[in-house]
Amino acid sequence: MTDTAPALVSTEWLADHLDSPSLLIVDGSHHLPTTGRDAKAEFTERHIAGARFFEIDEIADKNTDLPHMLPPADEFAAKVGALGIGDDDLVVVYDTIGTTGAARIWWTFRAMGHTRVSVLDGGMPKWLAEGRAITADVATVTPKKRSARRHAALVRSREDMLANIGSKAEQVVDARSAGRFNASEPEPRAGMRGGHIPNSMNVPFPAVIREDRTFKTPDEIRAIFAGAGVNLEAPITTTCGSGVTASTLALALFQAGVKDVAVYDGSWSEWGARQDTPIDQ
Repeated sequence: MTDTAPALVSTEWLADHLDSPSLLIVDGSHHLPTTGRDAKAEFTERHIAGARFFEIDEIADKNTDLPHMLPPADEFAAKVGALGIGDDDLVVVYDTIGTTGAARIWWTFRAMGHTRVSVLDGGMPKWLAEGRAITADVATVTPKKRSARRHAALVRSREDMLANIGSKAEQVVDARSAGRFNASEPEPRAGMRGGHIPNSMNVPFPAVIREDRTFKTPDEIRAIFAGAGVNLEAPITTTCGSGVTASTLALALFQAGVKDVAVYDGSWSEWGARQDTPIDQ
């Protein structure tokens, strides 16, 4: 990478730079199984001009039953290169919800060593609310050869999380709702136990988002985490249901000046489905 990019760009900025030759727009929309929504079908119907669809369950590790786990670096390079995204392109990701799928793609690119990646603040909801143009035309893609290398500092495994229960070297922050965290409401995926990883703290991801789907200010974000008992000067790993909204918290922390926050990739889809992982409620 030649340089980095801000965590967030505004709708105004994107509208002004749509014709930039080094800009690649990515639709990273993703919906929970309980919603009944089809993100790829929605992309086909309407998207920001020039956007490519990043399907997180396809650009993923196929050697596991866990949803949208980070793929091997060579597979990421091949599949993202097939979307016409090169090593030096500036990637701007949005989604149709405004805060979730895009953040996961942002984290995925960074976890693969691509730091020129930003999220459209407010996503498609804000873009549409402002009356900005959308299209059903699919962009012509010229594949590019690209590289990738996993940035291990940003990724945590189940083994890492188990070891951390004893060492407490990293704070664990759960992005799920308080009800899911405390097992007072059911998990949206079948077969999941309720509760949370021992010693973890709870910052439900909507807390860092405004009503217009944009992120709150860095000062507001820092206050939210501090209010939940998180020490912003110490290492942090985020977790959630399947590593998606955990990435929303990671992006919020990055925007607030807390760099290199790790994400537990398997999250509750892995932890809650097993019988050999300890749980608190």
